[in-house]
Amino acid sequence: MITVLAVAVAFGSVSAASAASKLSGKIVINGSSALLPLTLQAANEFKKLNPKVKISASAAGSVTGPQSVRKGIADIGACDWDASMDVPGFKAFEGQVANKVAVIPFAAVVNKGVKATNLTTKQLQGIFSGKITNWKEVGGDDAEIVVVNRAFGSGTRVNFQMKALDGVNFMSKGDNYKEVKSSGDMKTAIETTPNSIGYIDLVYVTDKMRALNINSYAPTEANIINGKYDVWAYGYYMTKGKPTGAVKAFIEYVQSKEFQNGSLKKLKFIPISAMKK
Repeated sequence: MITVLAVAVAFGSVSAASAASKLSGKIVINGSSALLPLTLQAANEFKKLNPKVKISASAAGSVTGPQSVRKGIADIGACDWDASMDVPGFKAFEGQVANKVAVIPFAAVVNKGVKATNLTTKQLQGIFSGKITNWKEVGGDDAEIVVVNRAFGSGTRVNFQMKALDGVNFMSKGDNYKEVKSSGDMKTAIETTPNSIGYIDLVYVTDKMRALNINSYAPTEANIINGKYDVWAYGYYMTKGKPTGAVKAFIEYVQSKEFQNGSLKKLKFIPISAMKK
């Protein structure tokens, strides 16, 4: 009885739960590494409710999500921007539908040994463009700054450049410049590289790094909802046309109040219903 009730809560009614349990098929998801922890958690929960559905998820950067959907090798393309529309650097993926699933808070992060705790937009622009090269120029120790950047095609990179740097271009080479392919690689680089700075979504922040305040505001849910902290984005599941079958059911599960206010929040994402825009 407890199991029946649990499934009924997740899908709204006992009859809906019974129908959902009969779902079968395979769902392939590719794309955003920022959204990967959310996707994996949702997949684990969904498969318990729908044991006949197989889900595989991988992450090679946001642009690979809609690319994989276009090529027919993925059913869902996880992406940190609405890939059905043009964004700086990327044309729209025609025929794809953007299914909004989460609010992703991004943060500028530094290695734990860096003393800086707050940077302005102008200081961030200077650091990531290579014009500011020593921590002492922004109130830290006399040490060269190591800039860690995401590779082109990263949705985190697109959003950080647009919202934290106001569109200013990144540096692209130098002795103190590193480029990584995924959010997991960024986490490892910041944790292990002295004097480093990068950017990542909050789910990846650990006690071996520090999330910086930007313009005196911390990357918290309250500051994002109140419009004080602007470095965030909606996360999307891109599909070829409107989703159907098991794909539709999975996306609806991720969008459900139970998941949005439960596991999604525990992973430091913000429910889409919390935002006014």
